[in-house]
Amino acid sequence: MDLNTLRIFVRVAELESFTQAADQLGLAKGRVSAAVQRLEIQVGTRLLHRTTRHVRLTADGEQFLARCKDLIADAEQLQGMFQSSPSGLRGRLRIDLPNSMARNLIIPRLPEFLSAHPLLEMGISTSDRHVDVIQEGFDCVLRVGSLANTDLVARPLGAMKMCNVASPAYLSKYGTPKTLADLSQHRLIHYAATLGTQGAGWEWQDGAAVRSHPMHSAIVVNGTDAYQAACLAGLGLIQVPVQGGMPLVNEGLLVEVMPAFTAAPMPVSLLYPHRRQIAPRVHAILDWLTKVVTPYLME
Repeated sequence: MDLNTLRIFVRVAELESFTQAADQLGLAKGRVSAAVQRLEIQVGTRLLHRTTRHVRLTADGEQFLARCKDLIADAEQLQGMFQSSPSGLRGRLRIDLPNSMARNLIIPRLPEFLSAHPLLEMGISTSDRHVDVIQEGFDCVLRVGSLANTDLVARPLGAMKMCNVASPAYLSKYGTPKTLADLSQHRLIHYAATLGTQGAGWEWQDGAAVRSHPMHSAIVVNGTDAYQAACLAGLGLIQVPVQGGMPLVNEGLLVEVMPAFTAAPMPVSLLYPHRRQIAPRVHAILDWLTKVVTPYLME
């Protein structure tokens, strides 16, 4: 058996789908299915239960999958063990980044990473939703906000300081709020992962506690680009990381308001699948992302 066959089996097992595995690997579905069948013949046991709709690991398959992941990671480390230059790293990387951080911080610096590792191929997803790292085949994701319970490994990087901003046109129409009481006369652009979510409120940190002041919201958005665009259009106040808000303040496009009542800093973390060892190329992107992002964060 070879490593490529093991990689095919691992991807099918993780995605529970021959079709999705074939799409991610860039192979024909028939080739993926044949590779798994040959592997089952070689090891002498059925590794997957197959139906017309589902693919599930057998008990033997569960044990085999764990050993496969370890073997693949060991092999990739061995391949890079005696390379004298990091340019020897090769293979594919698949990462997911928040829209604004990808646009403003990471992609502008990406040429330096690819120049140092010219044999790598990268797939970059930019979204504001929480992708499924395992099901969608990501090597790592950069996530902003509190983390739910997860089986993934988390590397905390720091936190983003927040600011409150509004457009000059909005403030000209509604006035500039100075106190929490003033907010009753204002509108908040509500950011929510799911449209229709209620409960818009102005958040601020009060010592160790986080408070929320209910506010009227005329618009709800589920993406950071739309959130910023709505503010620039004069539709209301927003609370954003300083990395995204203050450059627009400096350009005169937005105005900072109520600096004494800012939301709690938002934690930033790198997440990746739990494995005993991870491939050198994944180590490389994790370390590079850490180097690029942490100077803009507070501890």
